[in-house]
Amino acid sequence: MVGWEAIAGMFGKNAGTEDLEAFYPIRPECKADIPKTRFRPRAGKTLSARRWHAAFSEDGHLDIAKVLRRIQRGGIHPSIKGLVWEFLLGCFDPNSSFEDRNQLRQQRRERYGMWKTECQNMVPVIGSGKFITTPIITDDGQPIEDGGWHVTSAVADKKVAQWMLSLHQIGLDVVRTDRALTFYENATNQAKLWDVLAIYSWVDDDIGYVQGMNDICSPMVILLENEADAFWCFERAMRKLRENFRCSTTSIGVQSQLSTLSQVIRTVDPKLHQHLEDLDGGEYLFAFRMLMVLFRREFSFIDALYLWEVMWAMEYNPNIFSSYELPSAASDSNSAQTFDQKLLKQYGKFERINVKNGHTDKNSALAVYLAASVLESKNKVILKEAKGLDDVVKIMGDITGNLDAKKACKEALKIHNKYLKKAKKS
Repeated sequence: MVGWEAIAGMFGKNAGTEDLEAFYPIRPECKADIPKTRFRPRAGKTLSARRWHAAFSEDGHLDIAKVLRRIQRGGIHPSIKGLVWEFLLGCFDPNSSFEDRNQLRQQRRERYGMWKTECQNMVPVIGSGKFITTPIITDDGQPIEDGGWHVTSAVADKKVAQWMLSLHQIGLDVVRTDRALTFYENATNQAKLWDVLAIYSWVDDDIGYVQGMNDICSPMVILLENEADAFWCFERAMRKLRENFRCSTTSIGVQSQLSTLSQVIRTVDPKLHQHLEDLDGGEYLFAFRMLMVLFRREFSFIDALYLWEVMWAMEYNPNIFSSYELPSAASDSNSAQTFDQKLLKQYGKFERINVKNGHTDKNSALAVYLAASVLESKNKVILKEAKGLDDVVKIMGDITGNLDAKKACKEALKIHNKYLKKAKKS
C-alpha cells in the first residue's frame, strides 16, 4: 500500500478516481469488472487531515459535532479514514485525552495478543502469515492430517470443536474477499484478515463466524495497519451489526430488519408494498444481502466506504460510551428538550431525529431506510415490469454500480421523516 502521509496532499478540489486508487490500488485485470466509483474528496466538504487535526483540543478532546457535520457533507479523506472510523464506531470517547486513548489502545492490543496466543496454542497456523482453506478436524472432532496444520488429538470441547470447524470456511471466504484490490495479492494481508476473523469468532462464540463478516472486516484490515486496532474496529462495527448474523435453523438474524423494511414500505408506499405482497415478496428477502453486508456488493469499494462513514456519522450517538440507556423518549417533552439542546449537536442527523421522536427501535437502522430508498427509486419499474419475484430480484440487481451513495442517504432521511410522521398519525 502507498504510505498515507506521502500522498495525503495530492488531492485538489476535484480529485479523480485515479488518485483515490493510489490508496486502494486495483489489479489492472479487474478494472473493467468493478462498479463505477462516484465518490470524490471535495475541498470544503470532505473531512480533510487538516480539519481533523484542528478538531482536537491541546490535550486531545475531539469536537465530535464539528467532525460529524463535515463527514455528513462529504465523507472522509482516505488518508485519515481508519483513525476517524475508530471514533465513529465507538472505539474511543471524543471526551478522552490523547493519554487516555494511548493507554486504552495499549490495553486492547495486549488483550488481543492474549486471545491470539490462546488461539495459536490450539491451531499454530494462526499468526504465522498463512491460513487454511481445508478442514482440520472432522465433524466429530477427530484430527485431519493434511500438511502441517494438524491438530494433535481429538477435540472433545464443544466450543473448541465448533470454532475449529469454522476456520477453513473463513479461509475460503478470505480468498474471495475484495479480490480486485492489489492489497490482497499479498498472502500476508489475506492471513491478517483470516487471523482477525478467526480470533473474533473465538471470542464471540455466541455468533461465531458467518459468511459476510469478511466483507465487513476487510476495510478495517486495509485501513488500520496494526492488526489489533483493526480487530477492535471490527469488533465495534459488529456490536452494531452482530444480530444480523445470528442464524438458527428457523430464522436469519437480518429478518427483524427485513420486517421493519416491510413496515416502512407498507406505511410510506402502500401500493408498492401490496404489489410485492401479491408477488409473494412481502418478506422482502430480496433485500437480504443489502442489509447483511451494508451494501458492499452494490457499490465500488471506495463508494461503500464512503456510504458506511456517512451512515455511521448520521447514526452517531454520544451515549455509545455510557453504561446507561438513552432516555426512553419524550414522555415529558420539556425535559427531553432540556436534555437535547446541549447534547443534540453531538448526535448524527438520523439519530437526532430518533431521539427527538423517542424512536429507539434497534431494528430501525439507517440501512433499513437506505434499502427503502433504493426500492422507492425503482418503484415505477417494479410496479410496471415485475410479474414475479425473479423480476424484483433482477431489478434490484441492476442497481449495482448505478447507485449514488450521497443521494441514497439523502432519500433515506426523507423516507425516515415521512415514516415517523405517518406512524405518529396512525
